[in-house]
Amino acid sequence: MGARLARDDNPMFSAIFMDSLKSESPMPQPRPYKVALNGYGRIGRCVLRALFERGAEAGFEIVAINDLADMASIEYLTRFDSTHGRFPGEVRVEGDCLHINGNCVKVLRSATPEGIDWASLGVDLVLECSGAYHTRADGERFLAAGAPRVLFSQPMASEADVDATIVYGVNQDCLTGHELLVSNASCTTNCGVPLLRLLDQAIGLEYVSITTIHSAMNDQPVIDAYHHEDLRRTRSAFQSVIPVSTGLARGIERLLPELAGRIQAKAVRVPTVNVSCLDMTMQTVSDTDATEVNRILREAATSGPLKGLLAYTELPHASCDFNHDPHSAIVDASQTRVSGPRLVNILAWFDNEWGFANRMLDVAEHYLQTATSQATSVSNKSAP
Repeated sequence: MGARLARDDNPMFSAIFMDSLKSESPMPQPRPYKVALNGYGRIGRCVLRALFERGAEAGFEIVAINDLADMASIEYLTRFDSTHGRFPGEVRVEGDCLHINGNCVKVLRSATPEGIDWASLGVDLVLECSGAYHTRADGERFLAAGAPRVLFSQPMASEADVDATIVYGVNQDCLTGHELLVSNASCTTNCGVPLLRLLDQAIGLEYVSITTIHSAMNDQPVIDAYHHEDLRRTRSAFQSVIPVSTGLARGIERLLPELAGRIQAKAVRVPTVNVSCLDMTMQTVSDTDATEVNRILREAATSGPLKGLLAYTELPHASCDFNHDPHSAIVDASQTRVSGPRLVNILAWFDNEWGFANRMLDVAEHYLQTATSQATSVSNKSAP
């Protein structure tokens, strides 16, 4: 998978926590896949940076970025990030190219998918990172303009609007190679679904209640200002804890239909810049205790399909310790509680930018490998 911890010099991280990062790429790649970024905001820039931080392991070449921002801003925000620090490499602009470590990334400026001839770029995949498109009709606009396939960085409006919604580590193997439109779900879904599936399989879940405690986002003003749809979000992001709507329960039910009708979720935004957490309360089928719950989570972090995606720590961390952490979820074992024998509460941290960007690359890699294998199989069958 290639995920690694950028803060590996921090003595606070336990051996278990660090061991969970060791994972291998699932299969070799014959060539770098060519991808384009549509949208170069927080997620788009994190995806690009994660790709370059992975280096040769990534297996991708970013050939184009589409964003309406001016070149000076694109260069500046690539080089300097208030949350993740300076870009660990060379960044410069020459004409319409953003040169990164000697690689030319063409910068395009189209307000619509139709304004770009994606086929002429030779891309294998468009990474839709603007967050502006949520329906199948939206996705088909990219396909009609020559994109061979699209991976969305946001949940779609409904299951019918996408060929597959993938949470890496849970259901990526359902991809067949025929899909044209795929969603990477949301950062909260990527955190919650692996944990819920794991605990449901181990001790059974009757009901689930989740509170997302989420860092401020760019739809919130620094000082009070008008908001197009939510009166609460007219208030200053850095003076308030603000309840907001969330589609988390619906997103989880799409991926874990066996829990449909038994999950409710709510969310609050808090005055921090990055790193969020899920506070999850579950009524279980089987009697359990905190020791057993933590054992299940610890073992999953150190072996099996969630190794490298799920981390586990018993140390007294704060949210800032997980900035630039590539995991989907980091279980804080010190916060596990069991009331009676069947009411379980756990806390899981996640970097809502960096962790999600890394999962987007993981899904993109698996998606393209599957599509390549499928195309090769068809070609071999049709050969005389």
